[in-house]
Amino acid sequence: MSKGRVVYREFGIDEQPEEDRTDLPPQQQNVRVQVTRHGKGGKTVTEVTGFQTTEEILTKLTKQLKNQCGSGGTCKEQAIEIQGDHSQKILQILLSLGYKAKISGK
Repeated sequence: MSKGRVVYREFGIDEQPEEDRTDLPPQQQNVRVQVTRHGKGGKTVTEVTGFQTTEEILTKLTKQLKNQCGSGGTCKEQAIEIQGDHSQKILQILLSLGYKAKISGK
């Protein structure tokens, strides 16, 4: 991704390139949890977006959410995708970890 380029995503515009991202504490991150089937071959996926953290922390959080939900998932483009509709469970986990999380959509 080139610097200064605006990238369109399903949940809005991501104006900050990956190289310029800072690692904010969980209390300062506005995270959104949304259930979608868009572009997933009709499969339901819970997407968590809005992270401003390093890739290592995001990978650890992805593993924890996958274990707690008992399903598969992935981490890509500063977002976490968990297979299935786990929005309420993920919201409770993120709130307990100190993130300012909200469910969007529905």
